[in-house]
Amino acid sequence: MLSRPVAFAQIWKSWFSSHSLVGNKNIILMGPPGAGKTTIGRIVGQKLDCPVIDIDDDVLETTWNMSVSEKLQDVGNEQFLEEEGKALLKFSASGSVISLTGSNPMHVAGMQHMKKNGIVVYLDVPTAVIMSRLKSMKVDRIVGQSPGISLKDILQFRKQFYKRWYDIRVLCGGDIAPEVVAEKVLDAVKRYQNSELETFISTRSSRSGRSMEKDSHKYFSDVVTEGLAPDGGLFVPERGLPKFTAGEWQSLIEATYIERAQMILERCIHPADIPASKLAEIIATAYGENFTCSKIAPVRHLVGNQFLLELFHGPTASFKDFALQMVPHIFAYCIPRSCNYLVLVATSGDTGSAVLDGFSRLHDTDKQRIAVMNFFPEDGVSPIQKSQMIGCQKENAWSVGVKSDFDFCQTAIKQIFTNSDYTGFLTVEYGTALAAANSINWARLLPQIVYHASAYLDLVHQDIIPFGSPVDVCIPTGNFGNILAALYAKMMGIPIRKCICASNENNVLTDFIRTGVYDLRGRKLIPTFSPAVDILKSSNLERYLYLIANEDGQLVTQLYNQLENQGHFQLRKDLLEKLQQDLVAGWCSEEDCLAAIHSVYSTTGYILDTHTAVAKVVADRLQDRTCPIIISSTAHYSKFAPAILRALRIAEIKQNPLSQLHLLSSYSPLPPVHWGLLETLKKKGNDDHQVCAADMSMLMSRIETLIQNHFM
Repeated sequence: MLSRPVAFAQIWKSWFSSHSLVGNKNIILMGPPGAGKTTIGRIVGQKLDCPVIDIDDDVLETTWNMSVSEKLQDVGNEQFLEEEGKALLKFSASGSVISLTGSNPMHVAGMQHMKKNGIVVYLDVPTAVIMSRLKSMKVDRIVGQSPGISLKDILQFRKQFYKRWYDIRVLCGGDIAPEVVAEKVLDAVKRYQNSELETFISTRSSRSGRSMEKDSHKYFSDVVTEGLAPDGGLFVPERGLPKFTAGEWQSLIEATYIERAQMILERCIHPADIPASKLAEIIATAYGENFTCSKIAPVRHLVGNQFLLELFHGPTASFKDFALQMVPHIFAYCIPRSCNYLVLVATSGDTGSAVLDGFSRLHDTDKQRIAVMNFFPEDGVSPIQKSQMIGCQKENAWSVGVKSDFDFCQTAIKQIFTNSDYTGFLTVEYGTALAAANSINWARLLPQIVYHASAYLDLVHQDIIPFGSPVDVCIPTGNFGNILAALYAKMMGIPIRKCICASNENNVLTDFIRTGVYDLRGRKLIPTFSPAVDILKSSNLERYLYLIANEDGQLVTQLYNQLENQGHFQLRKDLLEKLQQDLVAGWCSEEDCLAAIHSVYSTTGYILDTHTAVAKVVADRLQDRTCPIIISSTAHYSKFAPAILRALRIAEIKQNPLSQLHLLSSYSPLPPVHWGLLETLKKKGNDDHQVCAADMSMLMSRIETLIQNHFM
């Protein structure tokens, strides 16, 4: 029997040979001085039994007949970079492991030459770790450093060049051994070369059928485009989500929100679907200028051991912006150019305006081939939410009020997607395919994982807790997407202890989590002050049940068929026990919601929105105060001005939405009234939208008319 190291080496040699990497492509290690490129390169080369080339020792010093330090002293910084680049342009190799210098990436032509025949692996080591290593190596000056510029500043400056060139990033913590980094490099390269390893399946797919369905496996680009699986289930990654080590998470503590998003999403989205450079561009566009707070998703201390994760600093003032400023750009990149797409979305309040705003920010060429249609319950959202959805309409984005509730809107969209005759007709007749932007779309969940992870890292960064100490999270929950993202963050290595599911008077989830019985019989939707959680059929719960059922798609199918046909289902005892290890639940009355808003404002001067107030009430009841609890503040209070004014006992509410916001603003509240809402409500024509009866044939007719008007 082979020992593990020998077996590992032989497996890798066999794998690389079969994939024509050695003898063709190079593995190019890139990173700052002190990242360990030379040492790690030697280990990787030894494991693969291939040539190892160190640019410093084997190329530059050989070419110049002098040491690198002597050359730098001889020609100075700028000329050194040019000379170094010229040496790269003359260099050629194949099937090798190449360790670049820390300054090679600053020469454009040289790096373009290297990338033609190589996979660039970025060894991303925290700056503080690099500073410590360079100090121990007695290095106090590096290429490009001028008088008055600190070593730390030049290391930070160089990061932009590393980020420009890499194909793969490997996170390297402080005390990680070179041998461990080398294995991580090989794992990352293997992943890069094997996109077929990252496929998606339906939550309703059977184990026995999977081997027969290999040809029908979906990739990230497919699930973004298709939204709902053909069998009515939801797409999930077949091999699960990536796991981060404690060291990898700790390397993100000092990172910005955008950097954290980039590093987490790179591991969740294969570069064959979206290359790292394109993903970086999408993230920067989504979170750059569109958010009013530079921290994007700041964590604020509320009272005691309670902290608020503020998720309302985006353009439409709700947590939906985190996904829906990104998803349109992901969608535009992933879809084929040969077809037009109409994105359908159902909303209980916040999703609609976020979808409309996000897709309206696409480039003009993309707007011509991508349109969005938003269905919302005409009388089931707040006046400001309705005005916002109507105000967010653009040339490629429309809202339709439906004379029913959210559950009808969501069910109708699912039925339209699974009606192959209708979708086939739209494709043949109009060259238009349908897509979904609701949280049933896998791409909607990934950005939400980021902010739950980031919130924990912020508490560590603020010295509230050491890394590894647990936290609880409390999330106002309707469609189960936001709380599912927190559960996914936990699976990926964030030390979340309990996820507290907070419901309003539509408390079907509370009952389910407590009893294992999901029962819609005799239940009617109750309109509340927190309309985004006025939901009885929680779509994303299906993904969680699939997870705890050990990926038993047949069981999930059975449960949801029973729910559809009989209006209820019951979990087995063992599955309920699994569920209750992750989740606890409570609900909040309308009176308690308003009382919480008044109480928090009276004691802190801070105004909670109605959904956050629901979570605050439930957190107060269920937390055990043995660890911090992060409450997701999912929307800005400005969206629910009548309820807020009532809770604060300010005035009888008879003004229009814009007047309500001005009235709130006059109290100099914390946080201030949301600027984006004010701007949207100032627009004229905020009553101009279509209204439709709760009839499937009429909805389908509206869709066809929109396609004719926009794409024909």
